[in-house]
Amino acid sequence: MKAVALKRYLPIDNPESLLDVVLDDPVPAGRDLLVEVKAVAVNPVDYKIRSPKDQVEQQPKVLGWDVAGVVRAVGPEATLFKPGDEVYYAGSLTRPGANSELHVADERIVGRKPRNLGFAEAAALPLTTITAWEALFDRLGIAKDGADAGKTLLIVGGAGGVGSIAIQLAKQLAKLRVIATASRPESEKWVRELGADQVIDHNKPLAGELKRVGIPEVDYVLIATALEPYFPQLADILKPQGGVSLIVSPTKPVDIGPLMSKSIFVAWELMFTRSMYGTEDMIEQHRLLNATAELVERGVLKTTVAHHYGKVTALNLRKAHETLEGGRAIGKIVLEGF
Repeated sequence: MKAVALKRYLPIDNPESLLDVVLDDPVPAGRDLLVEVKAVAVNPVDYKIRSPKDQVEQQPKVLGWDVAGVVRAVGPEATLFKPGDEVYYAGSLTRPGANSELHVADERIVGRKPRNLGFAEAAALPLTTITAWEALFDRLGIAKDGADAGKTLLIVGGAGGVGSIAIQLAKQLAKLRVIATASRPESEKWVRELGADQVIDHNKPLAGELKRVGIPEVDYVLIATALEPYFPQLADILKPQGGVSLIVSPTKPVDIGPLMSKSIFVAWELMFTRSMYGTEDMIEQHRLLNATAELVERGVLKTTVAHHYGKVTALNLRKAHETLEGGRAIGKIVLEGF
């Protein structure tokens, strides 16, 4: 099968940072599905894993953790899907990525593709939707049925992949008042179109920006980008007994002490946790993606595709990595076909 992989961890401007390769076809086992990959999306996890380091892979390492495709075969214990089914999912960090013509994934983290979306549009959703869904509903404990309607949520990094779907989930399901951060006219336009009630500039002090829009304190914060610039500001902007969810590891220690007087809780979110550790509730991601498909089909949620970079090739993936590493991408980048 065709694939894009790396052997050395190099800067993205090096033409050998990602390579077009040919690999053996994978074989499904247990509850696996063998999926013909139709489209993929690119996420920060891709370039973070690929980032330069003194390490050489003996076998080509395939990246890519956002997939839409068609089931071609199933493992002997699989029961949720059959050959011919159209699916979408985010895969597992413990297994090869999906920048390949064929890919194997456990059916418990796979959902049925929304019927009204093409493969590229569907590939944009799994990783970021699972992340946002788990961050808001599982980690922060926000009610999906509107029981917390009217409470306030600040999304730092509102125009990125996670922020773009988190805005929709918070508005459409939880009925929250959503404040999203954006620093450019095009990103402000993007988050407003997704449903943000207010937009503030994350390059300015958050407390001042929130006061500017008449919301001095918020109930919840989702930091969907590097946390270091924003974590020290949380004690000033969160209400007592509020909560913050984080999706990016800190590069240096952060001081949680200022959060104590307000009893603010901090919740980590990593959507790969269930698949990495084989948790008993791993099938929740299957259910989550199926629920998302229904919401998309009903018009409640929409895809977050902003850029289509063509076919899945090393050259196009290098361009996608470069865009994401530059920190100015809006929405999701997708690639389709081999």
